[in-house]
Amino acid sequence: MLATMKRHGVTLAVFAALATGLTAVVNSLTQNTIAHQAALQQKALLDQVVPAELYDNDMQGECYVVTDPALGNTAPHRLYLARKDGKPVAAAIESTAPDGYSGAIQLLVGADFQGKVLGSRVMEHHETPGLGDKIDIRISDWITRFSNQQVEGKDDKRWAVIKDGGTFDQFTGATITPRAVVRAVKNTALFMETLPARLSTLPTCGVEQ
Repeated sequence: MLATMKRHGVTLAVFAALATGLTAVVNSLTQNTIAHQAALQQKALLDQVVPAELYDNDMQGECYVVTDPALGNTAPHRLYLARKDGKPVAAAIESTAPDGYSGAIQLLVGADFQGKVLGSRVMEHHETPGLGDKIDIRISDWITRFSNQQVEGKDDKRWAVIKDGGTFDQFTGATITPRAVVRAVKNTALFMETLPARLSTLPTCGVEQ
């Protein structure tokens, strides 16, 4: 009986080793493909907030880390710089709306350095399905209303939902969510106006903070 148990134990060990080896091989073979697909998805997202015709550099390759309360919290946020003929013309930056109805809303906002929003997308949220989730491009096109909108300073009253005297639609039964996003996009655009002066001081992505 002891010999049988040992034989079974050896068999299980061999199968475990083979399974582990096979997993490692599959992972090795697919790793590059997965990374390539992720890069393509990121490029597509960047082009949604900064139109491709506006820049001629590799935005993904010009990634910087920004930490500023104007972006909704003091966590590090990634910024992707757009250049045209070598000159910085715009950027896509991660931003946070900290005051969503169901918690923080993560955004990607594209803007130039004169207060013009080029585009914006919600990357992550936990808003109520059927109500606040209309900020998601997969649910509605509400988030596209920010494209090509100008922010005329911090006192620009147009940058609010209609209920608060602004120009952006709120959702029936859900005003908190769009209010939070409008505020965050506005603050991000204002922050971007200050960016050119500090570009040379920003650490690149992957550098220890």
